[in-house]
Amino acid sequence: MPVVVIANPKGGVGKSTLATNVAGYFASKGHAVMLGDADRQQSTALWLGLRPPAARPIASWDVTSELVKPPKGTTHVVLDTPGGLHGSRLNEVVKVADKIIVPLQPSVFDIFATRAFLDQLAEHRRAGKVQVGIVGMRVDSRTIAADKLHDFVDNLGLPVLGYLRDTQNYIHLAARGLSVFDVSPGRVGKDLEQWQGICDWLNK
Repeated sequence: MPVVVIANPKGGVGKSTLATNVAGYFASKGHAVMLGDADRQQSTALWLGLRPPAARPIASWDVTSELVKPPKGTTHVVLDTPGGLHGSRLNEVVKVADKIIVPLQPSVFDIFATRAFLDQLAEHRRAGKVQVGIVGMRVDSRTIAADKLHDFVDNLGLPVLGYLRDTQNYIHLAARGLSVFDVSPGRVGKDLEQWQGICDWLNK
């Protein structure tokens, strides 16, 4: 049962957007998915509450107090984590994770705030404990900020799974408890193209 954790100690980088869409991807493939939310804001829990009955089911994983084992019958787990994740809580998350995706925005503040965290994860990765990948969030390829983000991640030694554009699609879909994998491909074709590398990595 793969456990995919979405983590970055910096707040507001798109963790919940990434977590809900990863869960939506797994559900679109017919998997029995659970989505956990260790953040006090409970954004992904809110998203689950908005999810329409006709959408592919995604169950809620209660991890507000501790990381309890998901119930039998679950095949894929996605865990959203809070900002400020470090210390014993980070170690607890790494222990249960098979893969960790780190969302990163093209901002000098986000890049520097995330560097030490990525170094910590790299140690776990080298020890063979977990696979780590990076996803650029709200990236406009035409900007200098995007160039700086490319330069930064190129020197990390970590795989960059993809770059997701800044689009209202994610906002509008989230308001309805949906992901880009829950609607007609014609409506989100460009976004699905950007997700291809992420999906390929999740399937490995």
